[in-house]
Amino acid sequence: MKAEAEANAESDKKAKETVDKLNEADGMIFQTEKQLKEFGEKLSADKKAPIEGALEELKKAFEAKDLAQITPALDKINEAWKAASEEMYKAQADAGAAGGDAGAAGSQPNAAADADNVEDVDFEEVK
Repeated sequence: MKAEAEANAESDKKAKETVDKLNEADGMIFQTEKQLKEFGEKLSADKKAPIEGALEELKKAFEAKDLAQITPALDKINEAWKAASEEMYKAQADAGAAGGDAGAAGSQPNAAADADNVEDVDFEEVK
């Protein structure tokens, strides 16, 4: 039995790598579709189109179980999301800089009021 396990170790390793890569691709497909639904309207068309194109490539490679195509498709979709997230972060930072100072000053008195709302409670330990 031990000799059989050693003989099949290489094929088991390849099978594990295949399954891991397919799981990674499946997870990325799910995550990308979810994020496109959530953030799609916040993305410009020039940032959204590469993500959608890379997603279609990844879906085709996943359905064909073509590991040689899955890895570059994963890289491509990650790069597309990186560019899109930089744009979203910059837009959020610009919006936050304009209204962030007033919001931060306004939230501090509320935090102090919440901290002052403390109740004393008596308890009895039951043995």
